[in-house]
Amino acid sequence: MRGDLALQLLADLLWNALLISAPLLAVTLVVGLLVSVVQVVTQVQEASLTFIPKIVAAVVVLVVCGPWMLKRLVGYAVGLVASIPSYF
Repeated sequence: MRGDLALQLLADLLWNALLISAPLLAVTLVVGLLVSVVQVVTQVQEASLTFIPKIVAAVVVLVVCGPWMLKRLVGYAVGLVASIPSYF
């Protein structure tokens, strides 16, 4: 395997990982920040209050974006396995 091919495969892997994880991470980040702001404003310092909204948001994102995430991941894996003979 050539070095430039290995570098391209690694770049594709990282790009797909970023795209697949971005919706879930972005939504939970925003929900966590909003809940933290509400906690600061209302002076409620309960640590467990941040977990429930983040879990609900993560489940909603997985239900909405899950099929797209799975399709993208399977497409990448199938393309990677199908192109194995061209690596040598």
